[in-house]
Amino acid sequence: MKHHLPETGFLRLPQVLKVFPISKSSWWAGVKAGQYPKPVKLGPKTTAWRVEDIRTLIANLGK
Repeated sequence: MKHHLPETGFLRLPQVLKVFPISKSSWWAGVKAGQYPKPVKLGPKTTAWRVEDIRTLIANLGK
């Protein structure tokens, strides 16, 4: 599985869902359950995930 992710930085939800093709509600349920990484608030209406956290999640799913 090849992912075109930047080395560092942040991903917004649409970018995350390109890597994990699930619904927004399923993703948020997974975040709430601790299955997926917690987001970072970059501003009042801006939520993102650290690329490093998404890479770790991908690595752990392969185990």
